[in-house]
Amino acid sequence: MKKLDKLIIKTFLGPFVATFFVTLFVLVMQFLWKYVDDLVGKGLDTGVIIQLIAYTSATLVTLALPLAVLLSSIMTFGNLGESFELVALKSSGISLLRFIRPLLFVCSIIGVLAFLFANYVIPVANLQAKSLLYDITNSKPAFNIKAGVFYRDIPNYTIKVAQKDKDNQTIHQVMIFDNTAGSGGDKIILAEKGQMVLTANKRFLYFILENGWRYEERGNRGYTVPGDMIRLGFKKYSKAFDLSSFAFNRLNMDLFASNQQMLNVRQLDVAIDSLQKVEAQYSKTVNSYVSTRYPFYRWKDTGWVATAPPLKTKNFASVVPEKHLRAVVERAEQSIRETQSSLESPTLEFEDKHNSILMHKVEWQRKFTLAAACVVMFLIGAPLGSIIRKGGLGTPLVFAVIFFVIFNVFFMIGEKMARSGVMMTWSGMWLSNIVLLPIAAFLIYKAMNDSQLFNKEYYFRSIQKMKKFLQRFKKQPTI
Repeated sequence: MKKLDKLIIKTFLGPFVATFFVTLFVLVMQFLWKYVDDLVGKGLDTGVIIQLIAYTSATLVTLALPLAVLLSSIMTFGNLGESFELVALKSSGISLLRFIRPLLFVCSIIGVLAFLFANYVIPVANLQAKSLLYDITNSKPAFNIKAGVFYRDIPNYTIKVAQKDKDNQTIHQVMIFDNTAGSGGDKIILAEKGQMVLTANKRFLYFILENGWRYEERGNRGYTVPGDMIRLGFKKYSKAFDLSSFAFNRLNMDLFASNQQMLNVRQLDVAIDSLQKVEAQYSKTVNSYVSTRYPFYRWKDTGWVATAPPLKTKNFASVVPEKHLRAVVERAEQSIRETQSSLESPTLEFEDKHNSILMHKVEWQRKFTLAAACVVMFLIGAPLGSIIRKGGLGTPLVFAVIFFVIFNVFFMIGEKMARSGVMMTWSGMWLSNIVLLPIAAFLIYKAMNDSQLFNKEYYFRSIQKMKKFLQRFKKQPTI
């Protein structure tokens, strides 16, 4: 490796590492902003939040890499162009293609590593992240009684307090409705004040109430014989509530393991092959059912066909005798209804299996497209940076965002069309790279020919020349 190659690689790696972590941080913040309503108020431990962020960050690595490669390549070549190092290299006879060759090799290695990461690490991270997020979103909010609001999150209980002190423990005008099954009837507890005490393991909550009444109805409610109403007064009464339903519990992750996002390429191949066999079986079942029920023989009595007179009309009603027409039509309608009801369920199952195959194929292609996007983004960023000749983070960031938005828009459009079957899965998932490759070739051509594509002075001089040409054209005498 020559010193020039070491110099350009060293210049590239610093911005690449920085932009990668910045991009990953932005994507993680976008995820947290999307699910902030499901995370807040659940009383989650810090360890659970850290696990969710770590697993989510791993799933976003392959999306952050193309943007990091694009932004760092623009910054690298923009800094070299701004300091006239590119001009010195070109004047010494070193072409742009020779100059970007070591970085192209580095980005190819990044693409290979991105594929390996997407194939072996991301399925595990997706399994952990999706299952953990499911458990969080389906868990109950943390216990929090608000003044003046009926609280019903504790099973079989309804609680209302008129006022809570600032210590969040002392409550006033307490009302508790107990609807526990098998207790013999509804119970109502009224108290002037009380204290809420939570046990150390957060399993039980005790209401220590003062100066109140306890009402309980016993007997056969709803019958002619009225039940008994019992009223008990108390100076101090303790009521325990089981908070086990508020605990954060994890489901078995095997329930999510069959999802296509949790599989690597080899597992996806096996799953696609199995689904295609099932899909083919549905087709055979429907074909055998239709062919046996409706053989569609034109004529069964071939001897009669040879002697029968030719039909003068194609109207079905004119062929069937009038006295049998109604019975024939009703029988045909009944047969069609029976066939339709028999084929509706296989049709829905077939569509479900076919959509599942498309989802698996899309996920199979995704592992390659995002890895190849690293190379495509470099082929755009390197010539673009040498053309704009602006370093720093301002101008390169603007161009990086523009091209990444173009990439993301076409990627989402292609993925949606591939999922719906409008396009082939390979063409839909590779749509963004197919669109950006001609742009990369155009930028490389312009950079090799010292194009002034983004030079404001060039456009200003062109506009001035156009104005002078128009002024001369207007001054020419008319004949």
